[in-house]
Order: sequence, then structure tokens, then C-alpha cells
Amino acid sequence: MSPLIRQHRYALGVTLRRLLSQPFSSIANILVITLALAIPLLGAAALMSLRPVANHLTADPEMTVFMQVSATPAETGAVADRIRRDHASEIQALRVISRDRALSELKANPAYAQALAVLPDNPLPDAIVVTLEGEDLAQRSAKLAALWKTWAKVDMVQVDSAWVQRLEAILRFARASLLFLALVVAVAVLAAVFNTVRMQALSQREEIGVARLVGATESFVRRPFLYLGAISCGVAALAAIGLVAVVLDPLNAALADLARSYGTEFALRLPQWEWLAAFVVGVALLGALSARWSVTRNTRF
Repeated sequence: MSPLIRQHRYALGVTLRRLLSQPFSSIANILVITLALAIPLLGAAALMSLRPVANHLTADPEMTVFMQVSATPAETGAVADRIRRDHASEIQALRVISRDRALSELKANPAYAQALAVLPDNPLPDAIVVTLEGEDLAQRSAKLAALWKTWAKVDMVQVDSAWVQRLEAILRFARASLLFLALVVAVAVLAAVFNTVRMQALSQREEIGVARLVGATESFVRRPFLYLGAISCGVAALAAIGLVAVVLDPLNAALADLARSYGTEFALRLPQWEWLAAFVVGVALLGALSARWSVTRNTRF
């Protein structure tokens, strides 16, 4: 066994003995970090669970191109073909609604049947309904509307973008809020680990001094504290994942009735295991970084 591996084994053993020698303090510290980590993790679970729903919703926004009343079916078809040809990569679907079909559908509605019956002619124009796909729908739909309005026989373009703008704004706000919350939690974790390592270093002041007198390197002195920060934060991250998994059950039960009222199924789920593994590793590295900072500042004696 190489000397480096023996040193790491020794440091890990020292760290575990220190944790077990003060079980209440260790558990309390891990619990504080767990609760802090659970909040952004729950937010990430909600945001990632909403992403498929948002993608489904943002695939539905429609633009309606109203032709002039004098436009013939051939001219309407020409405009529809031009949209398909020029913007094939930007649209998901396109359908043409003739003026006769639109009138018959309105007459089928009792609320409009009597009013339409007294009209001598069909006042409705042909319409082309375009379903967009992709991202940045609000900006793209405005540009497309401005372009299509300039085409011959096009009277107006109705853009269904107000709710798209609201949805995109909500998602941007949620992402920004989650990022800010993650930064706040990272600072809280840094502070918790920094203070814990500081107290450990001060309580072992004499032991560290003796180790230096007999030739211990700074890496040897710091290594147990780095393991302390990494293990505490790694365990807290795993505990936070378990806590959020437990909390999601009652939340999903409450969400089920709300989702059914909108005719859909929705449930909050934890992110994929790859994301969770990166979360645990990242938090452990954050703890080690905070421990290194703390032990460097508080063992200068």
C-alpha cells in the first residue's frame, strides 16, 4: 500500500472517530445542512417536473392568418403553401379553415345561429391556422405576423402570444429564483462547515501543534478536516434527497385533484439519478472547499 493511500486511510479514520465521538453535534450539523439543501432540491424537482408540461404547452401556440373577404380559395391555398415552404422548420402544423366551414360551425352554435341567419352574405374570411414549435415563441410569432401581414390578400394576423409571454416569464422567474436560492444555500453550507471546522481546529489546537513539531506536513494536518467537510455535506445531501422524496408523496396527493380539474395528470418527481449524483458530489466538494478555507485560516498558530 502506498504511503499516500495510508495517509488518506488514516485521515478518514480520524474523521470518522471525531464524528462518532460527538454524535449529537455531528447529527445537528448534518441536519441543519440537510434542511438547507432540501429547499433548492425541492424547487429543482418542481422546475424539472414542469419542464415537460411547459414544452407541451409551448408547442400549442397558434397564429391565425385571416385572408381578405375577397380572397379566392386558390389565393388562400397559395398563402398556406408559401407558409409551409418558407417556414417549414418553424411550424408544427398548418390547417386551412374555409369561410363556408367557419360559417357552418358558427351556425351550429345556438348562441350565434339566430344572428347569422339574418345576414345576406357570409361575412367571414378564409383563415389559416398555424401551430408554432420551438423556443422564443413570443418574439418569433411577432416577427412572423409582421411579415405575413405584408403578403397579398392577407387582411390581418392574430397572434396568440400573450399567454406565451407570461409562461416564458414565469419560467424565467422560476429559474432565476432557484439559482438565487441555490446561491443562498451554498453560502449557508459554507458558513456551517466553516464554523464546524473552526471549532474542531480550535479544540484540537494542542494536537495540531504537537503534530507539526514532530514533522507533520500542512497537508497531513488539513486532510482530516477536508474529509470532515466532505463527509458531512455528502451525508447531508443524501439525507436531503431522502427528505424530498418523502415530502413529494403528500404534495403529489394534493396536486392530483388540481391536475384532474384541468384534465391532465401531473406529479412532482425527483430529477434523474445522474443529476442527483452530481448534486451529492458537488455538495461534498463544496464542503471540502469550505473546510480547507476554514482550517487554513484557523490553524495559523
